[in-house]
Amino acid sequence: MGILATNKRANFDYTILENYEAGLELFGHEVKSMKTKHVSLKESFVTIHGAELYLTNAHVPPYIHAGIINNYNPTRPRKLLLKKSEIKHLIGKARTQGLTLVPIKLYTKRRLIKLEFGLGKGKKEYDKRDKIKKREDDRNIRRILKNS
Repeated sequence: MGILATNKRANFDYTILENYEAGLELFGHEVKSMKTKHVSLKESFVTIHGAELYLTNAHVPPYIHAGIINNYNPTRPRKLLLKKSEIKHLIGKARTQGLTLVPIKLYTKRRLIKLEFGLGKGKKEYDKRDKIKKREDDRNIRRILKNS
């Protein structure tokens, strides 16, 4: 399993409650571009359109050796492939509890490309400050113990 891209801000901005795995509906040149790790999940999110989920705003540039591709949008919405029961469950949670669907990482599983995304609850500003302060305190404690 090779990781192609990660969303580093996901765990900082959200508390991830549940993780899910989904396939992606892609063009052939997008698959080749992703497998060469030319993909970014920065500022991407999962949206709900009707009874379907889409990965929106993920940047996948065209494959270098693909030639000229007319009217290609690198941040186009890409459909997520999930079971209907999972989609209904996720839509219900997102709409009733006010949770967000956050992409976490993009990876290969055998020859397929999969997206791991989570059901997340947004963190408040003070939660983020507390986390940063705790991390710095732990770092200082380790430094002091190492030097003494």
